[in-house]
Amino acid sequence: MKIIHIANFYGPKSGGIKTTLHNLGTGYTSQGHDFTYIVPGAGLHHEKTPHGIRITVPSLLIPFSGGYRIIKSNRQIKNMLLALSPDRIEVSDRFTLSSVGRWAKSRKITTLVFSHETLRGLIKTYLPFSAKRFVAWHNRRLSNSFDYVIATTKFASSEFAAIGTQNLIQVPLGVDLKTFSPKNRDLELREKLLKGGEILLVHCGRLSPEKKPERSIQALRELLNRGINARLIYVGTGPLHKKLYESSRDIPVTFLGYISDKKYLASVVASADISIAPGPIETFCLSALESLASGTPVVASETSAVGEFLMINDEDFVGQVAANNGADFANAIEKVIARLKTDNTLRSRCHHQAENFPWSSTISQMLSLGKKNNVRNLRAA
Repeated sequence: MKIIHIANFYGPKSGGIKTTLHNLGTGYTSQGHDFTYIVPGAGLHHEKTPHGIRITVPSLLIPFSGGYRIIKSNRQIKNMLLALSPDRIEVSDRFTLSSVGRWAKSRKITTLVFSHETLRGLIKTYLPFSAKRFVAWHNRRLSNSFDYVIATTKFASSEFAAIGTQNLIQVPLGVDLKTFSPKNRDLELREKLLKGGEILLVHCGRLSPEKKPERSIQALRELLNRGINARLIYVGTGPLHKKLYESSRDIPVTFLGYISDKKYLASVVASADISIAPGPIETFCLSALESLASGTPVVASETSAVGEFLMINDEDFVGQVAANNGADFANAIEKVIARLKTDNTLRSRCHHQAENFPWSSTISQMLSLGKKNNVRNLRAA
């Protein structure tokens, strides 16, 4: 099968969509399928990668985004698709690329769109109103433009389920269990990062408004005021980096920036005591799952999807969720600190929980789409 995936917001360095694309491509090609991904770039470029064929197309640079771009010509994309003759088209963009779905459906090409974010959450982040009617209209139009809408969690599914979307499929993303493991915990590195502190907190992710990275600083201030000797490590870059740096110069915060060395990144995450994921509208959060795979418990926003995979059963969690304020995050962090002191199995249970999300399972479920019995089973899940 020839699969083409088109995506905007394919980060110049890293990011959830980039990680997802690479792992989908690796999985598809390992199963004997042809995979091409079309992403925004400074110009037209074609190259073979370990994940498949990557085509970059001329795109518009988004101001103050840290290098993110948006494909500027859907007509160019459609001409490419005509030449490439795909059996299936996947889209990671719910806004500017939706016309590609309608175009492909009219030509009897199987289409699907990933819902990587909630529209209501994005509107709430950037605008002073909820626009419920617009959200319902847009999501209905989007779902009618594709054969399948792929949501990665119940939370991601919710705004489509609310309007009765019939072609909604829930497929969780995965985690690289070979790269992220408790075996990477490095006590020497931990001491180096702590710089005399006692509790090492890590925040991995893009430093942008919708991720609420300032919440981690707020939580750290609360902890310090309570006499807890903690240090916060930020891994990642983004438009809020300068503002976060300026607001935290008086407290123990380290900015490591983007880490390209996956081995070193895995060691940093595994060497931390707790990972913080404060984004209130996260529909999955790969970095939180990578933390669990590393044996590091997670404290996350109670309004995001992360809590769905922090729960093993009704009484056992591999982390905590918190209300969206610094004090409540500090409370949740304190609870996890206490558990780490008394529960010697917490780190191993974190990893075991992450083992429920191998990329191989994601690939298997994605490739089953189009087979009626399997699709029915996925919906039931």
